[in-house]
Amino acid sequence: MNLQTALLISKDPDLRQLLQAALPHITVHVTYTVTEGLSHWSKMSPLLVVSEGNFHTVTPLLEYARQTHASPPVLVIGDHRSVKDAVEIMRAGAADYLTRPIHLQELQAAITRALREPDPLPSSSPQDPFTSIISVSPQMNLIKQLAIEVALTDATVLITGESGTGKELFAEAIHRCSARAHGPLVALNCAGIPENLLEAELFGYESGAFTDAKRTKPGRFQLAEGGTLFLDEIGEMSPTAQAKLLRVLENHTIDPLGDTRSHKIDIRIIAATNEDLLAHIKTGRFRLDLYYRLNVYQLRIPPLRERLEDIEPILLIFLERARRERGCRVKAIAPSALTILRAHDWPGNVRELHNVVEWLTITCKDDMIHPHHLPDSIKTYTATESPSLQPKPSLLAFGLSFQDMEKKMLEEALRKASGNVSEASRLLKITRNTLRYRMAKYHLHS
Repeated sequence: MNLQTALLISKDPDLRQLLQAALPHITVHVTYTVTEGLSHWSKMSPLLVVSEGNFHTVTPLLEYARQTHASPPVLVIGDHRSVKDAVEIMRAGAADYLTRPIHLQELQAAITRALREPDPLPSSSPQDPFTSIISVSPQMNLIKQLAIEVALTDATVLITGESGTGKELFAEAIHRCSARAHGPLVALNCAGIPENLLEAELFGYESGAFTDAKRTKPGRFQLAEGGTLFLDEIGEMSPTAQAKLLRVLENHTIDPLGDTRSHKIDIRIIAATNEDLLAHIKTGRFRLDLYYRLNVYQLRIPPLRERLEDIEPILLIFLERARRERGCRVKAIAPSALTILRAHDWPGNVRELHNVVEWLTITCKDDMIHPHHLPDSIKTYTATESPSLQPKPSLLAFGLSFQDMEKKMLEEALRKASGNVSEASRLLKITRNTLRYRMAKYHLHS
C-alpha cells in the first residue's frame, strides 16, 4: 500500500509528533474535531485515519468509514481504559483501539496490523444500529444513549419530534438493539390509512367478517408477534381505534373482526408523533389514559436547527452515498456555503437536507459546493429571514390578542394556498385535522 497521507483528529501536539515518527515518509494532516476531520477526509482521501475520542464522539467518523468505498483503517485513541468504550468502538468498525499512554512501538504495531487488513471495516461485522443516525451534537448523542438504554427493556416508547427528524430511524434502531431483534419490526402509518380501514388493518379479520372479507387476514398486531409494532403519527388515530389500542396495551389481547375469541399477543409497541398530544388531550382529540400508556418512556428528537453542527457530517454522508451509488462528482462543501446552510431554519429537518443534497448532486457540476450552487429557497430564506441578518419585530407591538393573531395566521395561510387545506396545513406546519379544527373554531372556510 502506497501511503501518501494520514489524517489525525486530535488537539494534542505530542500525538502528532508520535504519529509522524511512526510514519516518517507521509504527510500528517491535523484537525481538532470530528466535524473538521470529516470535511478534510472527503477532500484528501487519506489512507489512514487516527482519532482521539470516545464512542459517542467518534461514531460519525466510523459511520462515514463504513459507508465509504475502499475506506482507510481508523485507529481510535482513548484517554482512559474503558472496556465498554473499546468494545463498542471495535464493534462499530474501528481497526484498533489504543489507550494512553502510547509508546511509539505500540502505535507502529497497530498501524502495521491495520494496513495489513484487506478489509478493515468488513460489512459482515456486527454494527451498532444507532451508527446509522449521524450526529456529533451533544443533544443527539444523549438521545441515542437514552434510546440504547430503553432498548434493553421491553417498555413502550413514545418518540416525539418534528417531521423529518428521524423518528422512524430511532424506532428501527431500538428494535434492532432489543431482545426482540430476532422478531419482526412491523410499521403502520396511522395517518396513511382511512379511518374505516384502520381497525381491520390493525386487528385483522376472519373470512366472512364483512362483505369483501373473502379470506382471513392477520392484522399488524399479529404480524408483529414476538417483535415490535411501530405506530407512526399516532396523533391521527381515530377515537374508536384509540379505545381499542388502549385495551390491547392493558390486556395484551386482540379481537380480530368476525372472531369470537380473544387472542393473546406478545409484542412491543413504539409510537411516534410530530404533534402536541397534550394539546390534543385538552381538545378531546386524544385520550389521556392512552397517552399515559404510550408515554412510559419518551424520546424527543431535536430538530436540525437545534443541532447545526450535525449538518456538515450528515451532508458528507449523503454525498458519499451519492458518489457510491450514482457516481456523483461532488466531494465537499465550501465554508461559505456551509454558513448559509447553518443559517437556514430547516423546517423539513434531515429529510429537507437530504432533498437539498439530492438536488445538488444533479445540478452541481463542480467537486465542491459553493454558495451559488445552493437552491434559491435556501439562499432566499437566509437573505430575507435569517435572524442574524435583520432584527426580529416584536409580535406584541401589533396590539393583537393571541386569538386575533392565530386567526390572521390561518387566514393568511388559506389565502396563500388558494383555499387548499393540505397546502395551508403545510405552510402552518400543522396537520390537516388540526387546521380543520381551528378553521371551525374561527368559522373560516376554504
